[in-house]
Amino acid sequence: MKVKDLCEELGWELTTGDGEREITGGIYCCDLLSIVMGRAPAGSLWITVMGNVNTMAVAALTDTACVVVAESMPLDAEALEGAKKGNITVLRTKQPVFEAALSAATAMKLK
Repeated sequence: MKVKDLCEELGWELTTGDGEREITGGIYCCDLLSIVMGRAPAGSLWITVMGNVNTMAVAALTDTACVVVAESMPLDAEALEGAKKGNITVLRTKQPVFEAALSAATAMKLK
């Protein structure tokens, strides 16, 4: 499923990027960046509450399909600039992390 299609289906906000990338690595939920660096699969939908520039750097390093910032957490200006420079697609949702993951899994028809 393409990021933009998931975003549209779930009513999530597309903050940066065009959403054209295909989600191929499943869903990964974690806020501890050092864990994400070693374990997030490439092509995954990464859900976190961290909206800072370090999150964008880790997304680039791990080659995630997109970052979903949950719970309407803010994306600071430095993170927004980092996402644009790194061509990182960022989505935002009001949902908590677990609910966002469940919604995404349902939309993506994951078991």
